[in-house]
Amino acid sequence: MIIVMLGPPGAGKGTQCDLLSEKLGLPHVATGDLLREAIARGTPLGQLAQPFIDRGELVPDEVMIRIIDEWLEKPGHETGFILDGFPRTVSQARALDQSLARTGQKVDHVLYLRVPVEELLERIAERFVCPNCGATYHQRTSPPQTGGHCDVCGSTLYQRADDRRDVAERRMAVYSAQTAPVIDYYQHHGILREIDGEQSVSDVFDAELAALLAPTVENS
Repeated sequence: MIIVMLGPPGAGKGTQCDLLSEKLGLPHVATGDLLREAIARGTPLGQLAQPFIDRGELVPDEVMIRIIDEWLEKPGHETGFILDGFPRTVSQARALDQSLARTGQKVDHVLYLRVPVEELLERIAERFVCPNCGATYHQRTSPPQTGGHCDVCGSTLYQRADDRRDVAERRMAVYSAQTAPVIDYYQHHGILREIDGEQSVSDVFDAELAALLAPTVENS
């Protein structure tokens, strides 16, 4: 089973992908993590991507497609996976279809988390991350118990550059202009399921499981 998780920044895609990964036994492929890894290692693709991420803009299609294609060439995902953060444009969606078709695979389900913009901005501005283990915290909904330090490893938490309010607002504008058409693309193919992302984490998860069990009618 190959699942694509769609939704604007701050919609909770990462949390839900982790829950689905554990429940379904499928790897969670967070393309943001792939990008940050490439940047940290100083790879050519990472160097190309970094200026766009710092400005809150989408990384060019050709860079993202190459990063995903490199990942698809690695073993270990033959039984399926959950994609988080890709595709973000229709060109990327078409490229993904083509890449999967070469190995006889296809996207089976697309889950779209719908959340109002103002709620998203509040979520993003209050989000902090552990630089050591990657644990994520939120001042309002899941604050660290030790105040400013990771509950898992004790490292000092920080706010990613692309989570600042000004950058987050730009990310929302970019999302609206470039990523929203992907929703129409998958809706046309009959595999999109819309989920109310304002619900509690557990209710969103239950809605996702119900959507995955619902029959789909794929359009040509």
